[in-house]
Amino acid sequence: MGRNNRGGSDNDQRRPTKAERREDARRQREEIQRRMARRRRNRSLGLVLMVVAVAIAVVAVFLTSGGDDGTSAIPSGAELLQQASAAESAAGCEPVQTVSFYNGVTDTSSPDYTDQSHIGATGAFPAPPDLSTYPSTPPASGPHDPTPLPAGVYDSPPSVYQSIHSLEHGGAIVWYAPGISGQALDDLVAFYDQSADQANVGQDRVIVAPYDYSNQGTAGELPSGVQMTLVAWHHLQTCTQVSLAAAFDFTSQYGFYSPPLLDRPYKGEAPEAGGAM
Repeated sequence: MGRNNRGGSDNDQRRPTKAERREDARRQREEIQRRMARRRRNRSLGLVLMVVAVAIAVVAVFLTSGGDDGTSAIPSGAELLQQASAAESAAGCEPVQTVSFYNGVTDTSSPDYTDQSHIGATGAFPAPPDLSTYPSTPPASGPHDPTPLPAGVYDSPPSVYQSIHSLEHGGAIVWYAPGISGQALDDLVAFYDQSADQANVGQDRVIVAPYDYSNQGTAGELPSGVQMTLVAWHHLQTCTQVSLAAAFDFTSQYGFYSPPLLDRPYKGEAPEAGGAM
């Protein structure tokens, strides 16, 4: 038994052979290589995650700022009113003018009074009269279609005769010259195209549309050099450039709202203010 014990001790203390040492060194090298490979993968994954995080942040900034093309979030009505005076000057807006009555007759009891006549409803206007017969371009009162034009943003010219009826009901119109484009027009459309639950900017009493009725000659086009005309019943303002702040300053006063929009007193004189549009 003593010999067996000594023999076991000799086996346990036997020095590894050269081949065994090489194999052990190979295993150690492979383990080191595996560890290094894991570190490289972890670094690469970390770099990818960092790039993805930066990309997400850039996209978030882009979406919240309206992009990198100079656009911004839609302003509030209060912000626009703060800018209005300077904006109207920069856009070449003339002072609001008062437009006379159709045919010059102001007495509502006169048989010649036609400022509120319905087309087709009386013998006086069985068909729409030429736009050249109206006191202003675009019209600010006068014979009109029996059905008012609903408020909203129009991509193509709506019925101008229906729009006059909307003015009679206390609506306001932002006419712009056809063919123009750019950020100012985009801002104007985006502002008035907001849903009422998104922001109350009085859009339920405003019509935004291109004024293009060239088949009726110069009366069917905005005056030369005018890109935007703001119209209410018997009131009109022209601007050489489109301006959202100028448009809102006009529509928030000359459109009829109950209660008043942003506590602004109503400056219009629509005979049927508050009627449906």
